[in-house]
Amino acid sequence: MPVPWEALIPFGLITAMFGVSGTLLNMSTRAQNLGKPTRYNIDNWDEMMMRRDEQLTGHKRGQRDDPVPPPGFETSSVWFTEKTA
Repeated sequence: MPVPWEALIPFGLITAMFGVSGTLLNMSTRAQNLGKPTRYNIDNWDEMMMRRDEQLTGHKRGQRDDPVPPPGFETSSVWFTEKTA
């Protein structure tokens, strides 16, 4: 049975385009996460820690090793903005 060599060119192009698009999507996602992999199965604790990290560093994936918060961190709590009924 002869091999249809003409079909290998479109097959190669489609395979290469899927590879290129997947690689670019992965690079874009990692660039948005400061080079770290994507988080999965995020629970309430993770959301609180991401909110805290965003208040400390300005990015939800950023972390600090010094215990000194930036100016204004002590008043950036949700408790001060909620209205009591």
